[in-house]
Amino acid sequence: MPVPDAVDAADRPDGGRSERLRPLTEELLGSVLGGRGHTCYTDPDGDLVGSWDGNLFYFLRLGEAGEVLQVRAMAASRFSVDDVPALYAFCNAWNRDRLWPKAFVQVNDDGSARVCGEVVTDLERGVTVRQLDQLLDCGISTGRQMCAAVAELRR
Repeated sequence: MPVPDAVDAADRPDGGRSERLRPLTEELLGSVLGGRGHTCYTDPDGDLVGSWDGNLFYFLRLGEAGEVLQVRAMAASRFSVDDVPALYAFCNAWNRDRLWPKAFVQVNDDGSARVCGEVVTDLERGVTVRQLDQLLDCGISTGRQMCAAVAELRR
């Protein structure tokens, strides 16, 4: 897949100056994801969402000024609340052996449980297009790896 720098300079959100720090915005997120050919949509809550292999990925801006990027992967595999101890063991092993994403268990109101992962980065000083591309690629690729490992728990 082409990285955003391969896109025509006029089409890039930074006008061809990929080394210039920019504030993290929804438009910049969408542009960089689109530059990689990823299709995302905005959900009813206003969050940017994508799907890979049936797993949901949220691209969230957190913090007072929306300066913190969170790429959150939600594994499609669902488990019962009885499976939570095994899911905790999975997450502990994952977090011990890998840097990204940080894995955790989410128990839903309906009693189902799932594993989520997140890559979080503070971009208070801004981000270049190349940096954002790398951060998003890290969140998506490692999130997909985690989701695939979670799917293996169902077998």
